[in-house]
Amino acid sequence: MVKRSGPTSITHQQLRSIIGGLIDGVIFIEADQRISWANESALKIHGVVSTEELGPTVTAYFRRWLLKYRNHHELTRAQYPMFRLARGEQFDGVVVEVTPRKGEGEPRMHCLRGITLNDDQGDPLAHVLIIEDLTEQHAAEQRFERAFNANPAPALICRLSDLRYTRVNAGFLAMTGYRHQDVVGSTVYELDILADADGKSQAITNLHEGQTILQMESTVPLPDGSRKDVIVAGQPLEDASEPYMLFTFIDLQLRKQAEQALRQSEERFSIAFRLAPVPMLLCDLKSLHMLEVNDSFLDMTGLQRGDTEACEITQLCIWPHPQQITSLQASMHEHSGVSGVDIQMRTKENETLECILSADTVTIGGKACMLAVIQDITERKHTEGELLTALDAVMQDTSWFSRKVMDQLARVRQPAHDTHTQITLELTPREREVLSLICQGHNDAEISSALSLSRNTVRNHVANIYNKIGVSRRSDAVIWGRERGFLASRKMSGTSART
Repeated sequence: MVKRSGPTSITHQQLRSIIGGLIDGVIFIEADQRISWANESALKIHGVVSTEELGPTVTAYFRRWLLKYRNHHELTRAQYPMFRLARGEQFDGVVVEVTPRKGEGEPRMHCLRGITLNDDQGDPLAHVLIIEDLTEQHAAEQRFERAFNANPAPALICRLSDLRYTRVNAGFLAMTGYRHQDVVGSTVYELDILADADGKSQAITNLHEGQTILQMESTVPLPDGSRKDVIVAGQPLEDASEPYMLFTFIDLQLRKQAEQALRQSEERFSIAFRLAPVPMLLCDLKSLHMLEVNDSFLDMTGLQRGDTEACEITQLCIWPHPQQITSLQASMHEHSGVSGVDIQMRTKENETLECILSADTVTIGGKACMLAVIQDITERKHTEGELLTALDAVMQDTSWFSRKVMDQLARVRQPAHDTHTQITLELTPREREVLSLICQGHNDAEISSALSLSRNTVRNHVANIYNKIGVSRRSDAVIWGRERGFLASRKMSGTSART
């Protein structure tokens, strides 16, 4: 039978060989507060090469090295980890910033753990200070902190262990109107950014599991009780000492307001389109696919709304000449709009309509569309034709018409000159005579001779006539007078009395 050997006795030298290659720094402190040994990592993270430079005693270490907490408060002598060990205290996770008191040196971040080695009787044999170098991690955290605070995009950081917000940047505060103290320390339940999320249940599951939360629309509660529309996403921070979730936001308020304004504009357009008293149609400019017609269009053509759906405008039975529509489409592509185009249409009962069409390009849903307004002028065309026929018959012999009747006819033919027609009755008999001779082509000298008037008197009459009928040239007076029947010839005799 093989005898079991007893526990192997490990000497101090062997122990030092074992821990000498560890990544963490290890410092042995004797019961009399001498620093008896430090491994290579402990020296390196202090930036020294020997125990003598580190400090041969705890007091010497205190005099050579300045320790601060992460809040930049200096540790007192009693708070130094080595003095605490010497008093028999044990600790773990103490993070301090270490810099030389004299000379230049970069600050180092150390995470310290202190343990006491006792002999068989329980008396302190030595103390061990274990040092984890957090300098690189701290530098990375500082870089992240600066980038986080400088990032204009709203962001929050949540600690997953207790679901409390630990950091908030200026972008989030500006977006919501919160103060820093209102956010940091509150939980995700108190400031619920996922309450209205599209995928709330999945987002909460991913949050608890530390998994990525994909972008989704949600709302953020505001201090005044309202909520702001946002897009939120969550990204776990894997390099942190403990798990965190970084929430980033995109403010949708302006987009939502723009969408609401667009909807309201479209609603107003739809109402105006539907209630317009003139026929209107809307179609895709490229495909000519019908989009909408208003009630006036249906009333004019006799079509039902179903007749205008799911078809092209050229497929409607209301166009005697469909090529007019394709020509209109080409003009729209070239000029973006047309105005006052004569076009023929046909009702469902096969009645021909004479119309005027005006159209312009509008953008709806990102597509170019043609909005056309149609005016039925069939009755006006018939009336004009009848009037022209009557005028042609009448003008065959105008001698039996009184001047008043001629003025009335002139008013019908030239409705825009109503005021001038009324002025005809305001001319004096002599001014009528002068105007008649002007219309016959006589100059002032001939009129003076014919009416036995002086040249100055004729010029005064001519000026009065111009003023009353609203013209400034002799040719315009001739046109005005001939349109109103001032064509009767007069003998060129000097029998008229002077006026």
